[in-house]
Amino acid sequence: MHRFKPCLRFAKSSAYRYFSSNRSFSSHNLETAGPITSKLDSRSVVRFRGPDTVKFLQGLLTNDVRKFSEPMVENERTSTLPTPNLPTVSAPPMYAAFLTPQGKFLYDLFLYKPPKLDAKLDKSGSGPGSDPDHSFELFADVDATVLDELLETFKKYRVRSKVEIENVAKDFSCWQRYGGNLPEKSSSTEEPEAASVGWGAGVDRSGESASRGNNLGWQWFNDPRLDSLGFRGIFPSDIIPPLIEADKETDEQNYLLWRLQKGVAEGSAEIPKGEAMPLEYNLAGLNAISFDKGCYMGQELVARTHHRGVIRKRLLPLRFLNDSGEEVEQKVAPGSEVIDTASHKKAGTVRAALGCRGLGLLRLEEAFKGSGALTIQGQENVKVEAVRPDWWPAEWFQEHQQHSAVA
Repeated sequence: MHRFKPCLRFAKSSAYRYFSSNRSFSSHNLETAGPITSKLDSRSVVRFRGPDTVKFLQGLLTNDVRKFSEPMVENERTSTLPTPNLPTVSAPPMYAAFLTPQGKFLYDLFLYKPPKLDAKLDKSGSGPGSDPDHSFELFADVDATVLDELLETFKKYRVRSKVEIENVAKDFSCWQRYGGNLPEKSSSTEEPEAASVGWGAGVDRSGESASRGNNLGWQWFNDPRLDSLGFRGIFPSDIIPPLIEADKETDEQNYLLWRLQKGVAEGSAEIPKGEAMPLEYNLAGLNAISFDKGCYMGQELVARTHHRGVIRKRLLPLRFLNDSGEEVEQKVAPGSEVIDTASHKKAGTVRAALGCRGLGLLRLEEAFKGSGALTIQGQENVKVEAVRPDWWPAEWFQEHQQHSAVA
C-alpha cells in the first residue's frame, strides 16, 4: 500500500503546513505538530560483525564502544519506546565520530547493538526465542552520500582484525520520530499506544502480527545526542516501524528543519569532511566523544583542545531576516559567508540552510553582538540572527569563558 509523505511548505509566519493527497491540515509549527516521523534516506546502514568488532571500533571512534560489551542493567530500558518483539533489556545506541589522524572530522555514526535472540519473542510471538551460537555484531547508520568511501576507509584499517564490514542498506532503513508533544521518556501514561505492545503487555493483534517472522526485534530509542531530538531507530526495509500514524509520516526535510532549530548538524555535508574540528561542531555536547576511553585516531588534538578549555568558534542555529526583522526564505545557500557589519570582517560560514533557518560556524565574539550586527556576504539585505541553544552548558558562552580567563 502506498503511504503518502506530506511535503513541507514555508509561509511568512514560519509556520509549517503538512499536506496529504486528499486533505490539508491546519498550519503547524513543528513544536506543536508532533509526534511526526521521517524515513531518513540521507542515512544508510552498515554492519560490523565478528569477535574483534568492539576492539576494532574502539581504536577508531571517538566514543567508548566497550560499553556494548558490558552487562546491561534493567533500568537502562528507559531509553527505549516499547515496540513489538521488544527485549526486556536493550543497549541504548551510541553516537560517535571517525576522525583523521590529525583530529579532523570524517564521518559520524549511530551505533546499535541488536539484542540476543533469547531476549526477544520467537516467530510465534508467544515466548522467548532460542539463541544459537552467533557472532557479536553492531549496526550503524551513516551518511549515505559517503557510504562507499566510509566502507573502504574502515576496511583499510581492518588489517588482521576478525571483523566483517558489510553494506546492509538494502535490508535496513533509518527512521526518526520527533516534533513537539513527544515525551522525552516514555511511560504507559505518556505513551499508551506504545505500552500496548511488547513484553508483558496486553494482547495487541497488530503488535503480535508484527512480531511474527521478525527475528531482529528493532525498536525506537531516545536519540543519543539530545532527548529533544526525539527517537531514532533502524528497522527492516520491508516494514513500516510501529507507532507511525499514516498521516504523520512526513518528508525528511521536516527533520532537517527540526535539527536546524536545535543547532545540530549531521553527516559529512554539514560537518565538512577533513576540515571540521569536532569540538567546534559541539560533538562533545552531543555525547559523541569520551574523554576517558584512552587512545583513538585523532584523539591528541581533541583532548588538547578540550583541556585548554576555550573554543572560539561554534556551530549555532541561525535565523535569516530582512531589514524589518521579518524572516526571509530560500535566500541563503550553504557556504555563504557571514559578515560582521561593524568590522566588515568574516564572522563565520553558513553550513546548512532551509527556508529561513540555518546552521553556521561563527566566532562567538561576533555571534551575539546584537540585532543587525551580522549579514550575508553579497546579500546585505539579509540579516543573520544567531540563536543560543537551550541545551548548551553555560561554559560554552564566550562571556563565561572570558570571566573564567580573568578569574
